[in-house]
Amino acid sequence: MKQRFFYCPKCGGNLLYKNYEERKRLTCAVCGYIFYENPVVGVAVIILNEDGQILLGQRNSSYKGLWCIPCGYVEYDEDVYDAAMREFKEETNLDVIIKGVYTVLSNFHNPETHTVGIWFMADIVGGVLQAQADLDEVGYFDLTRPPVLAFPTDRLVIERLRHQGTTDER
Repeated sequence: MKQRFFYCPKCGGNLLYKNYEERKRLTCAVCGYIFYENPVVGVAVIILNEDGQILLGQRNSSYKGLWCIPCGYVEYDEDVYDAAMREFKEETNLDVIIKGVYTVLSNFHNPETHTVGIWFMADIVGGVLQAQADLDEVGYFDLTRPPVLAFPTDRLVIERLRHQGTTDER
């Protein structure tokens, strides 16, 4: 594992990998603080229109030009459902009500940040569709012909939607 963090957030001492609970964990050489490297939580909202097409956004920041299910990160003090609605509003200008969790997957596509993604099914309850924040464009796409996607896990989600419908069988 490549070391990404080098200084203790508690005292500023050097972090070194040491065996702890059957894993190598970053441990402060000065105060002994164990720095747990945990994944970041991301949320995405799935909207299907009356024709069964999925709403996707074209990214303007990381993965520029590629498409994704509108998504973002959960803030430290934020509920995952609130985060999903907030992120979706920030990117699409649409208000949604969450119907439930569709699936949860680990994302390993970015070696710098391991994320756990939660995809929610939702219904639009207000707003006017408009690309904003991290998106340049938004549009509905047939599940059998999505554009080039930014994230491998979005491909998995779209495939599941195509083959299983709107309820995850896991």
